Amino acid sequence: MKEKITIITSTCVPLPLENVDTDQIIPARFLKATTKEGFGDNLFRDWRFDKEGNPNPNFVLNQDIYKGKILVAGKNFGSGSSREHAAWAIGGYGFRIIVSSFFADIFKNNSMNNGLLPVVVSPEFLSEVFEHVKANPAMTLTVNLPNQTITNNTTKRTEYFEINAYKKNCLVNGLDDIDYLLSNKHKIEEYEKTL
Repeated sequence: MKEKITIITSTCVPLPLENVDTDQIIPARFLKATTKEGFGDNLFRDWRFDKEGNPNPNFVLNQDIYKGKILVAGKNFGSGSSREHAAWAIGGYGFRIIVSSFFADIFKNNSMNNGLLPVVVSPEFLSEVFEHVKANPAMTLTVNLPNQTITNNTTKRTEYFEINAYKKNCLVNGLDDIDYLLSNKHKIEEYEKTL
């Protein structure tokens, strides 16, 4: 069972870069591990740290004014190779929601399979969020998964977002694919009796 996602209100971390690929999210040299633990430590590793391992003070994750469970990213987030480790790194760092105007399909599915909610918003909404979080890092967004809405609490502007009904059910109930099958074990057993 994963942590359920229903309604989350949080400050956010802005990453106004377009075409961020999975190798930038988690560099290939960190893919040797076979469990999900520790990947958050290397999220955006080559942007967060210099070659000697010192934190880059100009990178957003190293700036104390930006915190929260929501990562707000530029268009075409998660492109590139289909590594599931990218979702592990983002979740391992502590994010629960990623907001962008466009996600690569494989990354989007990997995120939902690993308890992360990718929220697709209009370019206008995304631009407004970047503008407001820059002006006030304490601003918040509210994501209501049951109603499939995201609200900028500074302007009260709300947008509806699409999500696959099955994936929504899994995220709201904290289930992965295996948990979902196990939760329906009794139905499977009843069906098998009819064969």
